[in-house]
Amino acid sequence: MNLKTIKNQTDYQQALKEIEQIFDAEPNTPQYEKLDVLTTLVEVYEQKHYPIDPPSPIAAILYYLESSNQGIADFIENLKRHGVSEEIINLALKEMTN
Repeated sequence: MNLKTIKNQTDYQQALKEIEQIFDAEPNTPQYEKLDVLTTLVEVYEQKHYPIDPPSPIAAILYYLESSNQGIADFIENLKRHGVSEEIINLALKEMTN
């Protein structure tokens, strides 16, 4: 297993190609171990060169509602069931509708 850190775009692309070739490796095999190390190296490189900012709280809530097929009314009822005050609910609604 010849592995090295990913220092540039060429190394990164090569690592992605290797991952693609061994993606279906069986657990507990040398290929699987290589896949594990390569994906970790790629993850470190991507975090440094392609950082993803976390979403705003409102964007996260809206994404959750969309992906779970819930509407704002469902969200409000769920908040009320968990003891969230009307004031906080109204602030959240104001932000979500802007």
